[in-house]
Amino acid sequence: MTRMRTINFGIIAIVIAICAACFAPQKNTLTDQRTTDFNFGWRFSLGDDPQAFKADYNDTLWQEVNLPHDWSVAHAFDSVKGEGATGYLQGGIGWYRKTFEISLDKNQITYLYFDGIYNRSEVWVDGNKVGFHPYGYSPFFYDVSRYLKNGKNTVAVKVDHSRYADSRWYTGSGIYRDVKLITTDKLHVPIWGTYVTTPEVTSEKAEIAVEVSLKNSYDQKKKATVELIITDPAGSEVVNTQQDITTSGGENAKIQFRSTIDSPTLWDVDTPELYQAIVQVKNKDKLIDTYTTSFGIRTIRFDPDSGFFANGKNQKIKGVNLHHDAGLVGAAVPDDVWRRRLQKLKDAGVNAIRIAHNPGSEAFMDLCDEMGFWVQVEFFDEWDNPKDKRYNMNESKSKDYITRGHHEFFQEWAEIDLKNTMLRDRNHPSVFQWSIGNEIEWTYPAYSHATGYFNMNWEGNYFWELPPIRPEQIKKRYEEAPKGKYRLEETAAKLANWTREMDTTRPVVANCILPSASHVTGYADVLDIVGYSYRRVLYAYGHKHYPDKVIMGTENVGQWHEWKAVMDRPFISGTFLWTGIDYMGESHNQWPRKATPSGLLDVAGFETPRYHMFKSLWNDVPHVYLTTQSLNNSIYKVDEATGMLTEKTKGGWERSLWIWHDVKDHWNYEENEEVVVEVYSNCPEVTLYLNGESLGTKKLESFEDHIYKWLVPFEKGRIEAVGKHSKSSKKSSFQTAQKPYRISLTSDREYLNADGYSVAHIVAQVVDENQVPVKHREVEIFFDVAGDVQVLGVDNGAADNVQSFQAEKIRTHKGRALLAIQSTRNASEVTVKAQSKGLLNGTLKIPVTNTINH
Repeated sequence: MTRMRTINFGIIAIVIAICAACFAPQKNTLTDQRTTDFNFGWRFSLGDDPQAFKADYNDTLWQEVNLPHDWSVAHAFDSVKGEGATGYLQGGIGWYRKTFEISLDKNQITYLYFDGIYNRSEVWVDGNKVGFHPYGYSPFFYDVSRYLKNGKNTVAVKVDHSRYADSRWYTGSGIYRDVKLITTDKLHVPIWGTYVTTPEVTSEKAEIAVEVSLKNSYDQKKKATVELIITDPAGSEVVNTQQDITTSGGENAKIQFRSTIDSPTLWDVDTPELYQAIVQVKNKDKLIDTYTTSFGIRTIRFDPDSGFFANGKNQKIKGVNLHHDAGLVGAAVPDDVWRRRLQKLKDAGVNAIRIAHNPGSEAFMDLCDEMGFWVQVEFFDEWDNPKDKRYNMNESKSKDYITRGHHEFFQEWAEIDLKNTMLRDRNHPSVFQWSIGNEIEWTYPAYSHATGYFNMNWEGNYFWELPPIRPEQIKKRYEEAPKGKYRLEETAAKLANWTREMDTTRPVVANCILPSASHVTGYADVLDIVGYSYRRVLYAYGHKHYPDKVIMGTENVGQWHEWKAVMDRPFISGTFLWTGIDYMGESHNQWPRKATPSGLLDVAGFETPRYHMFKSLWNDVPHVYLTTQSLNNSIYKVDEATGMLTEKTKGGWERSLWIWHDVKDHWNYEENEEVVVEVYSNCPEVTLYLNGESLGTKKLESFEDHIYKWLVPFEKGRIEAVGKHSKSSKKSSFQTAQKPYRISLTSDREYLNADGYSVAHIVAQVVDENQVPVKHREVEIFFDVAGDVQVLGVDNGAADNVQSFQAEKIRTHKGRALLAIQSTRNASEVTVKAQSKGLLNGTLKIPVTNTINH
């Protein structure tokens, strides 16, 4: 007997499973006619001056900065004054001021929009306090019309990040996201004032529902004609319709449009095609406001037995978790920095991103729409109770001023933060899940007590063992345990209800660290999907006991055994690896390690060995990657009986966690030293060659850990792996490097646009006289940059690199270093020179042009 259990998200409603079949939209784009880029021409001062809010305050000695801006990343790493939880970079209190000219007429209204300030910000306009916003990750705006005058005006922003260990990861400090000044008619589409859904989608047609808000800020009634124009990905008009409306003074009216598009082009991660919904507001045939929303057309569905479907096709979620920092730029990440990193992840086969553990920026969401990634938007890491920022789990040790987090504001601000985020993000086709929280169970002690893992006479391992007691016993233990002031399941229900008030086209999920308890306490009941955090051992358990509930991995280690668990179970939709990119923080008492090395990419955005493993797992295109390590320093030994390589810890691959075992990407060892050669590949067979001589062909099916292995006595020359895949082949090789000779410079950009935003990543690699990369020797590199650009910083990618990002020199890691530069708004010729004692210099020229290139 076939059971049909599918939850349809939309106007009609709910049976079971999860079909968010409807939605597709992207960003609400405020057009140039009404929006001013407000990122340029600010002044900044680190320190608290209580007079700095005043309009006539003298800020001429302050530092000139452009936004986005993160002041913490400019600090030196400090093991004493800094905190490992946030990457050993300090916070403090900072002030920003901007003086600008504006000309308004009586029929206009002006909003000041902040996409994110970390954190506890206060805003003044011409000495008048406009508002306070505590959460560092949610967008917000103010109507500043009544404070402005024609002519010169001043905005002042105070940012209080004196509690600089208020998170378990690096947060940054300051106005680290975009700022906009929006001026339009008092009769207008407000910020986030459209909501586009697609209630019915087939290959033949798509029904488009557009809800438009029309705000009348006049004191009297106003008539308007609201016109909706939809253009397809090629820019051709496919819908043109309009409605007349009369609004009362102060009213925020809703207008509903229904249209049909024939033969729609569907948005998917492989074909991220975007439509445009252009809303024009006219009064007596005069155009007074224009508001454009990009959206995509697609369907999504989650089924408890067969997983995830996009546009009717079953696909596995090959996801990664990402924090919001990007190494040397901190939390103020330019689009080009994200684009480089996201493209590398996409090349590896990544198709989904969980933004951990907070909402991302509007710019980041736009890139995901454009490049083609599914996105899980997560609202909070803390709810009613605090987490321990230094030790994770519930707060038990770290109860001091600097660790006070957003839980202090949660009761008052949670609904505002959640709904602002959803209003901004619900038109993104990339968004396919709303997560209400991350590993929240730790902060409600009754949950860990109920599981039986931690407070019984039980000697198993929580990470790898099934629950020691039955579900009914877990429920009984929970009901009998003291609950505290707040109950998790009640707060979860509140958050889930707010989420569904804003959007019913996507499932509500949470990342559950104790799912065996969450399933029986009422927590899982308010979720459409139960995300398992590091609990892949419970996949079969969860499906057996709760067959009508969709479950999937939402935080899992980046190892083969995690993906194997997904592939072996059709009912698991996929996973989000921890993490896609190394991130700063979560390093308490681990100096000099300032970052967590768990990513497919390192802190500088360089590929790690783990990257190549997952590129071989998540792609059909043949891939081969070679690594080496001396036998003594490897995780292997030689089996005396067979002479074959075997793990020092038998079956260790099945329990590998966040840190990848140490391997090298070079062929430089002592003569005849025994070297383990590993190959990560999706090719069914690989042949290894040393100086052209075959060392044997091996088959992937022979290696349960999905890693080809050879033991090779070192001999100078060339080691090469050749993989055969169907009728094609793929190679990976190393050449023994000689002594360092010169520095080679390469850039990911041939030119920069003189827009104040464009970024070039310049990689300095030490090479020998034959241009072979020298990856086993380190040198100190000095960079000299001539031209009208901003040096964003230097890095080498190592998690334990605590050299300042804001420096002209850096010691290499793997013979390599990264320099990032950003254009100003002036055209120039930039020359980058890299120097190191005893080596030939590397030189690179990059033009900065006023011609916009894409």
